[in-house]
Amino acid sequence: MDPVLPITLISILLGALIAFLLFNNYFRKRRSEVVSIAKPELQPNPKPPKPSRKSHSKPHSHHASEKDQNKRHHPLDVNTLKGHGDSVTGLCFSSDGRSLATACADGVIRVFKLDDASSKSFKFLRINVPAGGHPAALAFSDNASSLVVASQTLSGCSLYMYGEEKPKNDNESNQQSKLPLPEIKWENHKVHDKRAILTLVGSTASYGSADGSTIIASCSEGTDIKLWHGKTGKILGNVDTNQLKNNMAAISPNGRFIAAAAFTADVKVWEIVYTKDGLVKEVTKAMQLKGHKSAVTWLCFAPNSEQIITASKDGSIRIWNINVRYHLDEDPKTLKVFQIPLHDSSGTTLHYDRLSISPDGRILAATHSSTLQWLCVESGKVLDTADKAHDGDITGIAWTPRTIPMGDGQALILATASVDKKVKLWVAPSLHSS
Repeated sequence: MDPVLPITLISILLGALIAFLLFNNYFRKRRSEVVSIAKPELQPNPKPPKPSRKSHSKPHSHHASEKDQNKRHHPLDVNTLKGHGDSVTGLCFSSDGRSLATACADGVIRVFKLDDASSKSFKFLRINVPAGGHPAALAFSDNASSLVVASQTLSGCSLYMYGEEKPKNDNESNQQSKLPLPEIKWENHKVHDKRAILTLVGSTASYGSADGSTIIASCSEGTDIKLWHGKTGKILGNVDTNQLKNNMAAISPNGRFIAAAAFTADVKVWEIVYTKDGLVKEVTKAMQLKGHKSAVTWLCFAPNSEQIITASKDGSIRIWNINVRYHLDEDPKTLKVFQIPLHDSSGTTLHYDRLSISPDGRILAATHSSTLQWLCVESGKVLDTADKAHDGDITGIAWTPRTIPMGDGQALILATASVDKKVKLWVAPSLHSS
């Protein structure tokens, strides 16, 4: 018995040692993977990628794409912007598509510089909203350095316009490692009493005699929508949907119309009337889009400002022609009706939470919860679907207004934001997809 006991103890100790070494090696590898993935996001101002390093970084990016294939899970997913401390509540692109602003529940606005949509790291500007506020939505004003932010507090919602001072010496500014910090140019408080702002959208007024100013529309969770002059913060007018509660509002790309999706099935459209001097004179009732059987959850204008696309809880999408002589009581026409091609496990048609149309007017991106779909506007057919585009509900969606650099070429990019603290970039699908 005595010789057997030491041998048994030695065997147990050797086994435990081998197991410890194996697990230790595994966790060390696992930790190094996490660090290598997380490292770029921990840098407050990562350096922009150098073109000369592209060929050198190719093997690494290929390895990363294989390793992250299950995490990405979709071929159209080209990048993820991490580093947000909480749910991302909104996003928007600048008019040139090279700046992407995100609003986050951690109280920070981040403006990413998209020099290459496929880059491993992005330079970004960090803006802290005033204490006690939570950014809810945002919209660029006249250019990429002017940003209007809706910040929610306990006492109501405030609007802030951030703009940066032009540096005296351009050469010095180009040599700066950090982007210039913007200042608050104007602010308005309790803009919708104590109600929250659901959406904030901006559009360049180019219709008729309009002077090219940016007009911002803030849509409250109540029934009111207000129009603001982007540069000065002056209120230009307000409308009331009188439909119990709003879902969202949008302005046509040319600044002529404003439309709202609300609690009822009808969509109300107003016209922004301009004076000969280019200023906003008034906002008048124009028309109603009647045809849906249930509440309209979201809408968007076509790039030519002559059509509106609506999604409803009745399970359908409608495309409307609003280029009508409504002054002569000519009604807007329904051009197309598509059934929403998204169903739950029991076969019930789901509704879309958000819509965004590509700048060429050919592809409609739509979301439901964490699912993202791309549809052909002409036929209504599904071009592609990402079943779990995010690890949580999608909170914002926007196309670049034009193609932007990606790798060695140019691409149309869709950005999505989510409660999972991430913003994803997606390349547009082929219109020949099925």
